[in-house]
Amino acid sequence: MKRSCAWMVTTVLAAAGLCGITAVQAQTKYEPTLESLDSHPLPQWYAGAKLGIFIHWGLYSVPGWAPLTHPDHDFTSADYIKYNPYAEWYLNVMRIPGSPTQAYHREHYGADFSYYDFAPVFNRESKKWNPDAMAAVFREAGARYVVLTSKHHEGFTLWPSTTVNPNPSVPQNERHAERDIVGELTTAVQKQGLRMGLYYSGGYDWTFNSGPIETAADYQTVKPETQAYGDYAYAQIHELIEKYHPAVLWNDIDWPKTGRALQVEADYYNAVPDGVIDDRFGIKHADFTSPEYKKLNEISAKKWEECRGLGRSFGYNRAEGEAETIAPAELIALLVDIVSKNGNLLLDVGPEADGTIPPVQMERLKALGAWLKQNGEAIYDTTPWTHASAKSEEGDDLRFTRKGSDLFVTILGTPRAKTVTLEGTTAKQGAVMLLGDATQLKSKSEGGNLQVILPATLPGKYAYVLKLSGYAE
Repeated sequence: MKRSCAWMVTTVLAAAGLCGITAVQAQTKYEPTLESLDSHPLPQWYAGAKLGIFIHWGLYSVPGWAPLTHPDHDFTSADYIKYNPYAEWYLNVMRIPGSPTQAYHREHYGADFSYYDFAPVFNRESKKWNPDAMAAVFREAGARYVVLTSKHHEGFTLWPSTTVNPNPSVPQNERHAERDIVGELTTAVQKQGLRMGLYYSGGYDWTFNSGPIETAADYQTVKPETQAYGDYAYAQIHELIEKYHPAVLWNDIDWPKTGRALQVEADYYNAVPDGVIDDRFGIKHADFTSPEYKKLNEISAKKWEECRGLGRSFGYNRAEGEAETIAPAELIALLVDIVSKNGNLLLDVGPEADGTIPPVQMERLKALGAWLKQNGEAIYDTTPWTHASAKSEEGDDLRFTRKGSDLFVTILGTPRAKTVTLEGTTAKQGAVMLLGDATQLKSKSEGGNLQVILPATLPGKYAYVLKLSGYAE
C-alpha cells in the first residue's frame, strides 16, 4: 500500500492502518486484552483484496428453500422471522407454526421428518463435489479470498470435528460431514493463489439451545450461554485455527460469554499473524466491520466489508431465479461503490447439496470476473481518493479510487455523452486512458474542469474506467 494517500483522507486512513503498512509483525506476541488486540495492524493483503467469496453450505442446502419475501432485508419487520428469506434458517423457520417454510417441509418431507435426517442426503450428495473446480470458479470471478461456513446455526460442521457435542438428541453421525470439506476446499483455494477464511457460528448453535426464534426477544434468549457451550465453542474454534490456519476468522451473531473471546482472538493472531477478525465476537475489537446487505454512504476510516448473497438468501434457495438475483450491472456498480469507500465485498454463493453453484449465480460470477479482468487495476490494491463519488457535468454517476499518483474514475453505466467532464479537476500533463483500450484519449481544460473525449466504441460493458496518470497527487 502506497504512503501517498490524498490530503483529505490521509489522517483518518493512517489512523485506520491503511497507509504505511508493509508487513504484519509476526514477532508480536498478542495477549488477551483489548489493548494488545488493537495493536494488530490491518494486513496489506486484506486491505487490497477488495473481493471475497462467501459460501453458505450445509444441511439446509438439501431442502434449499425459503419464501421470496423481504427483498429489502428489513430485519426489524414484524413478520420477518416467520417469513425469513434466508434458506440457511430453514431449521428455525420450519418450526414456526403457520410459516411458509413449515408448510413446504410438511408437503415435501412430512411432518415427522427431522431436520437432521438431511445429514445422510448431504453426505451422499457432497461426495460429488469437486473442490478444485469450485476454487477455479472463484479465481475466475476475480476473488482474492474465500470464506466458508464451517458451522452454521444448525450446529452441523463441515469438517470431522473431534470436539464432543454433549447433546444426546442428535446422533453422532448427523453432527458433521463425512468429507473434510473445510480441509479440501482450503487446499484447493490455496492452490489457486487465494486466501482461505472460515465462518463459525459462535452466537447460535441449535443443538445446544434449539429455540426456535419466533420473536425479536428470542434473538437474545436463544443464544446458548452455558459453560458447556462456551467450552465447546472455544475448543471447536481452536480446532479450526490449529488445523486450517484460516486467513479470515469470521464469527457470527455473538460469542458465548463463557467462551473467552479475548483469548480466542489472541490465540488466533499468534497462530495467524496476518489474519483478520470480524466485528461479531461481542467485544470491542475487530479488523473490519461487517454490514449485511447494507453499504456505507461515505468513505470510512475503519475497514469494512459488506456481506450479501447474489440473491436474497445466503444459503441455496431453489425458488430464486433471475428476478431475485442481482443484475450484472448492479453487482459491478456495488463493488465499485464499496471499494471507493474503503470497503471489501464478501459476495455469497449458495451451492446445492452436491456443491453445484446455481446457473444464475454462475452467470453473475462470470460477468464480474470478465469485468475485473479488464478493469481490476482500478479495484485491487487501491485506496480511496479525496471523495468517493461525484456526477460528471454530463450527468454520469462516477466513483473514484487511487493507486499511487494515478486516479481512476469509474463511470457507472453507459456514458450519457461523447465526453466526460470532471468538475473541479484541472487538466495536467499525465496521460488519460480508458482501461481496456490502449489508445491515449484526448482531453482538455474546459472552464477549469477536465473534459475527456471518449472513443466511438467503448470496451466491455456495465461500467467504464478512466485512468488519469498523475492526477491523484
